[in-house]
Amino acid sequence: MNLLDELRTHRLLAIVRGPDPAAALASVLTLADSGVALIEVSLTSADALSIIRGARIALGPDFALGAGTVLSVEDARAAADAGAGFLVTPAVAPSVAEGVRLGLPVLAGALTPTEVVRAASDGATAIKLFPASLGGPDYLGALRDPFPDTAFVPVGGVDADSVRRYLDRGAVAVGVGSPLLGDAVRGGDRAALRERAATFVAAVRS
Repeated sequence: MNLLDELRTHRLLAIVRGPDPAAALASVLTLADSGVALIEVSLTSADALSIIRGARIALGPDFALGAGTVLSVEDARAAADAGAGFLVTPAVAPSVAEGVRLGLPVLAGALTPTEVVRAASDGATAIKLFPASLGGPDYLGALRDPFPDTAFVPVGGVDADSVRRYLDRGAVAVGVGSPLLGDAVRGGDRAALRERAATFVAAVRS
């Protein structure tokens, strides 16, 4: 898959993380059915690899399904074996270079200019600006000056009200976790999840 094209096209990456594997898997499938075309399952979720395997079977080989919070070489290999089509890291970690070696695109976490350079040198496809809430859209705009060709995806503290501001400051997409998932990953209301998904999809398309 071409992760950069997917990010530029859909502009929304949903981040699924939770303590209930069945609810997390149901949330992934609900998001996909609601028009969210890019989803990552955090490896900090309970039984995360089984969730990825189940989602891959249900959604098919072409759906943009990835693994998040991938830190180690072993994490990267396990995620690839489970069916992840891309990797997401919270920092510049050994998993970045290993993901590239495995042939998987990597959305690598970085905050400072030095980290952005390191992530790009390790072969990252795009930069997960994390935690984006520390600097907000203005900080993203400042980073865009020295890195005009870098694809940034702000993650952390992005809600429906701030989506447009990040995109207007040059983000190729935004990553959203709890403001989108709410209590669905703990067995909560999936109808409400559908409504939130519709709100975020509309926000990135507006």
